[in-house]
Amino acid sequence: MADYITYADLKKAVTDTGRPYDLQMLDKAFALANAAHAGQFRRSGEPYICHPLNVALLLVELGMDTESLAAALMHDVVEDTATALEDIQSQFGPDVARLVDGVTKLTKIQFSSVEEQQAENLRKMLLAMSQDVRVMIIKLCDRLHNMRTGDAWPEQKRRDKALETMEVYAPIAHRLGISNIKEELEDRSLRYLDPVGYQEIKDLLAGAGGETFVAETSRIIQQRLAENGMENATMKSRVKSVYGIYRKMFIQDRDFAEIYDVYAVRIILDTVAECYNALGIIHDMYHPIPNRFKDYISTPKPNGYQSLHTTVIGHEGIPFEVQIRTREMDQMAEYGVAAHWKYKAGVQGSDRLDERLAWVRQLLESQRESDDAGSLLQDIKGDLLPEEVFAFTPRGDVINLPAGATAIDFAYAIHSAVGNRMIGAKVNGRIVPIDHKVATGEIIEILTGPADKGPSRDWLKIVTTSEARNKIRNWFKKERREENIQEGREALEKEMRRNLINVPDDQWDDFMAEIARRQRLNSVDEMYAALGYGGLQLSRLMGKVKDEYAKLKAAQPKAAALADIPIKTTKSTDGVVVEGIDNCPVKFAKCCTPLPGDEIVGFITRGFGVSIHKKSCQNVQASLSNPENRGRWVPAHWEASEQENYQATLELISMNRDGLVGDVAVALGELRVPIYAMSARAVDNGRAAMSITLGISNTEHLNSVLAKLRKVRDVIQVIRI
Repeated sequence: MADYITYADLKKAVTDTGRPYDLQMLDKAFALANAAHAGQFRRSGEPYICHPLNVALLLVELGMDTESLAAALMHDVVEDTATALEDIQSQFGPDVARLVDGVTKLTKIQFSSVEEQQAENLRKMLLAMSQDVRVMIIKLCDRLHNMRTGDAWPEQKRRDKALETMEVYAPIAHRLGISNIKEELEDRSLRYLDPVGYQEIKDLLAGAGGETFVAETSRIIQQRLAENGMENATMKSRVKSVYGIYRKMFIQDRDFAEIYDVYAVRIILDTVAECYNALGIIHDMYHPIPNRFKDYISTPKPNGYQSLHTTVIGHEGIPFEVQIRTREMDQMAEYGVAAHWKYKAGVQGSDRLDERLAWVRQLLESQRESDDAGSLLQDIKGDLLPEEVFAFTPRGDVINLPAGATAIDFAYAIHSAVGNRMIGAKVNGRIVPIDHKVATGEIIEILTGPADKGPSRDWLKIVTTSEARNKIRNWFKKERREENIQEGREALEKEMRRNLINVPDDQWDDFMAEIARRQRLNSVDEMYAALGYGGLQLSRLMGKVKDEYAKLKAAQPKAAALADIPIKTTKSTDGVVVEGIDNCPVKFAKCCTPLPGDEIVGFITRGFGVSIHKKSCQNVQASLSNPENRGRWVPAHWEASEQENYQATLELISMNRDGLVGDVAVALGELRVPIYAMSARAVDNGRAAMSITLGISNTEHLNSVLAKLRKVRDVIQVIRI
């Protein structure tokens, strides 16, 4: 029989810590969980109780409190057994019950491929974290043990769970500062997502003999530190995680030999002053690699991480990283927010913890105004990414932003009013474009204009942080409502025309109201406004518009055939014969641009004669389905002489400039003139000559072409040759 973890093992680990745990509460929690899970087994074959025991053991290693351990032991009983949450609350109190309930709700979350669902699930996770971060720490340990035993899952489930872990759980562990869990989650996910790449890196590490190298290097450094009065220095060493190497080799396309921080030696000291002294000793012992020094003590990372990092070349020619930090900094680096409970030992409250979780509340606040779930999902994941840059205001305040953030993001990170009034930026005293990418260490001064200046809509395409994006949207939402409605309506109608979606006038209001309802918006104007200020993406809305239009067409009676319309042949102008109408004004529809030879049909407009369309035009088919419009369609065909073109060659003389050929082509395209040949060349006196061979119907047609071309900017003369 396999060796499984028992409650006795957990209890021994608890007592070995020497911390004042409530063993009676743990005994009672285990008894309840053991009874509830009796007879249940995991897919791997072990008794189910082994899973909560392992999760609780991970929490002991993190130094979490009694309530967290009790909740971990019972975290699956409400979902998987007949035990009610009320029973847990009556026996263990509201705090433990709240933790169990929070973890149960997170466990029920299924990350589907539907973006709206994913975004809402992420929002729930962040909300649970903001209320009690212990819920998320328990969930991370739960996911870590599941990944450790993931070989029992089917192949597809392994990949799905690994992707979810890589995209959501590992970044959250990083932001909480729990580096050990973050790295193991990433490595185990990579093993399922790319087993070949994973094994390749494992083989490289095994063949490099790095463990021996870092152990000997640590011994030499410790000896030198002791000689310089730092006898209390504690040495640790580590080999970079498999996923950390994978990112640099396969994503950044670097060779294994080009990765300088595969091996790291960690020096743990008593004071910050000793840290900087030790840095000088290291640089005296080894040759430092330029531009590889980072001071995270004076400028901590957003997750609270502090340390000095420097990369040096060892005497064997092997580069390695040296990390120097105090003992308190080391605990924070290892355990993140969990270090709060490790040192709490019964003391209630922590201002530092509230500060370190401020990013969760800020992220939730910035998402509250978002209307579009797809962009919400992108924003949350983007804000969880671990890569960050640090820049300074002229007063020395540190602003941290995700990698790739711009000067606009920097302005909004300072304050909404600064971003809204921004007219430019200076980096290290020099003017830069507003889309300048912020780099670590830059001193950035934001130049501001008048109070009513306001941002530009184009900034939404430039900024990268959700905070800046939402502040810009909120400004337009509050300050420019009427303008937003107008712009949103015009953008939507233009896109509908481009997609040949022609909703009858009498059904327009109901159609738009249904689209707004599907977006969970209160009115059509609210939908237009959301499109106008950028809270709703037009590309995403069009999918729902097309769905509704398909339903509308399916519900309408079949179109009447044109043959059912009485025919009376009469000549019209412009080379088109419209049946039943004599000498009426004719215009050619821009939606299908009919040309001589196409099968055509006419539509009697309310404002200007007859509009000529191709019979195959989708707008024709849609309109024929409407009983009100059906009678306004009349048969039409090209006049016989119109169907034959003859070729004419024109010579055009103009000033030589960029874009001339394009302007001429556009002018001819507006006239629907076929172009058989076109050539251009530069001539004397800064002029250009162009030869164009066209298809012309008659002399009247030729005169209209000549008149159009003479109106093109910088054209001097157009003649027929």
